[in-house]
Amino acid sequence: MSQDPPRIAVVGAGTMGHGIAHVAAMSGHRVALNDAAPGALEKARTQIEANLDAGLKKGKVTEEEKARTLANLRLEPDLEAAARDADLVVEAVMEDLALKRDLFGKLDRLAPPGAVLATNTSSLPVGKIASATSRPERVLGMHFFNPVHIMKLVEVVVHGRTGDEARERVLETARRMGKTAIVVKDSPGFATSRLGVVLGLEAMRMLEEGVASAEDIDRAMELGYNHPMGPLRLTDLVGLDVRLAIAEHLHRELKDERYRPPEILKNKVKAGELGKKTKKGFYTWE
Repeated sequence: MSQDPPRIAVVGAGTMGHGIAHVAAMSGHRVALNDAAPGALEKARTQIEANLDAGLKKGKVTEEEKARTLANLRLEPDLEAAARDADLVVEAVMEDLALKRDLFGKLDRLAPPGAVLATNTSSLPVGKIASATSRPERVLGMHFFNPVHIMKLVEVVVHGRTGDEARERVLETARRMGKTAIVVKDSPGFATSRLGVVLGLEAMRMLEEGVASAEDIDRAMELGYNHPMGPLRLTDLVGLDVRLAIAEHLHRELKDERYRPPEILKNKVKAGELGKKTKKGFYTWE
């Protein structure tokens, strides 16, 4: 592999996608951020600039780093143009297996033969996504955490046909991004979602039962167990719809009642209370 940082295409400019593009560009990679939705790329760049400016105010980012990050970032609405010279493609679209399989089939045709294709899925079977391509040995999971520019973990998910070269390339890219990577087997929920969802759903049940307020349930985990953020506030940041989809998937796959979504979660999603992105979830956001 070249000494130069690999060129990265990020497909999907939503919350996770623009965060991945941010850290990739900041760590010296040339990044093409792709999204076909009208206004999505401009919104993503605005958010990346806002996050960089917040880092500037805290003294964690320099003006030079901000300028270099933005210079490394290219907004590319055309998928073919984004993928055609990429060494690594990271997909960050909705948690829908059919959608991801369709996209990976396209990426398999558009990206160079030697490119690694990674999915940011937090719970879907990576092997099934890989089987939509002619290069399953070059497909794996690269699961980042929100907010990507702050959270240090990357969960690298390998399925039965993932090759050593692809795994090592992704581990090296994660290190270059300043992340700590863990390697987990392709199984429902991997490591982080399987653990995190159980905690989040139990917190919701406690709220539903009136055990304590959302604020005090979160405070219990923050101060009692040294979690940086409580499970209900974290759910608001992740998105209640995302958390519901993951819980339903794990409940189906593992057939375990611990993953059955509580009514409070289903009702809030039905009401459009999806967390910070809709200004209301378990908390009210300004």
